Amino acid sequence: MKHISEPRLGQLEPLLVALRKVDGLTEKKRGVFYRKSHAFLHFHEDPAGLFADVRLDAAEFARFDVPKRRGQNRLVSRVRAALP
Repeated sequence: MKHISEPRLGQLEPLLVALRKVDGLTEKKRGVFYRKSHAFLHFHEDPAGLFADVRLDAAEFARFDVPKRRGQNRLVSRVRAALP
């Protein structure tokens, strides 16, 4: 699974806008978000679709299917819940 391309990332612009509004996240590169100095969220693409990997706990990343609005809303909710 490869990191998302710029054109595909453009399809997620409403999601990126929502994530940029979450306190505690910093977008170091378009579509790559950090919490403090640690990688927190980034995106991938493959033939199965578009995915976000999010570090909801300290150990590992959780994967979210994000091509549709429902998955995007779920991701933003989980991100907000994970940040103090």
